[in-house]
Amino acid sequence: MKAALLHEINTPLIIENVEISKPRAREVLVRTVAAGVCHSDLHFLEGTFPYPLPTVLGHEASGIVEAVGEDVHYVKPGDRVVTCLSAFCGHCEHCMTSSPSLCREPELQRPYKGEQRLSYKGKPIMQFLNASSFAEQMLLHEHAVVKIDEGIPFDRAALLSCGVLTGTGAIFNSAKVAPGETVAVIGCGGVGLAAINGAAIAGASRIIAIDRLPAKLELAKKFGATDTILADETLVAQIRDLTNGGVHHAIEAIGLKITSEQAYKMLRSGGTATIVGMIPKGVSVELDGMDIIRERKFQGSAMGSNRFRLDIPNLVNFYQSGKLNLDELISAHVPLSGVNDALEQLKKGEVARTVISFGE
Repeated sequence: MKAALLHEINTPLIIENVEISKPRAREVLVRTVAAGVCHSDLHFLEGTFPYPLPTVLGHEASGIVEAVGEDVHYVKPGDRVVTCLSAFCGHCEHCMTSSPSLCREPELQRPYKGEQRLSYKGKPIMQFLNASSFAEQMLLHEHAVVKIDEGIPFDRAALLSCGVLTGTGAIFNSAKVAPGETVAVIGCGGVGLAAINGAAIAGASRIIAIDRLPAKLELAKKFGATDTILADETLVAQIRDLTNGGVHHAIEAIGLKITSEQAYKMLRSGGTATIVGMIPKGVSVELDGMDIIRERKFQGSAMGSNRFRLDIPNLVNFYQSGKLNLDELISAHVPLSGVNDALEQLKKGEVARTVISFGE
């Protein structure tokens, strides 16, 4: 099959012929129809987070089941599915305590006597985040897919897999935003826009979008932002002034030290800062002791604290009822050969989401 292979960090992906294994027990072979280009892919391409190379990037996708292995009962060939990198085993402590997005059981990597499920020129390569979706096919654990109906197009459905699930989940599951509360969202990329949309669905009384690009702030209004702020050194003071002392919730959707600290400082007493962005390993965040005394909370959110087989069908319903705006989240469609251009645009902050289309 054709796949976009990353050979070395900070180099363009190369379209190569990659071999993919047949599905074994509990495995599902999916023909990729659409794959979103996510900022997380860019982090790994740039080496911010190390990963064994070569690998096929991509993790936000939708497609059609082509074949299943033994002991697969959830899906069958022909089913339409969305993938999710936060696969769950179903029996570990995290899965049994309603936190399946934290599951890290090694069985989900599906090793067979050291054999990887993808190979290039006869040598095994590491599958990326349980998916490797920048490819014509994906081999997945059955606990990494969720069925969807025909009421949502594949390109929209792919976005639910990571960006939308992460942003809305930060609102619904991690922060648990209540009707009438105030929310500030730092960063209006795909995840931030989804968080803004989620806050609107949750009934937040004021939703403040923050970004350095005016065009993204204009786009944020279409997703439910009631106020917009062009980020500068006075950001925290502006938020406190606008909300009479600070917001109930601050969502950081970039992954930077400075914006994470700003998220905490812009809270009112008792407020919660939820960090969704991927802060690089080794970077420390500093919190003021007086803010802690005022019962301000600082927490992370892994993939929106999702239970994706419950959350994704709910998101589909929100889309079908007109509450979830997926249409304007897509900036462009490109073929697999356009993946490097899509990553470059993402690096420049020019797009919300580009979708790689493989065709149905």
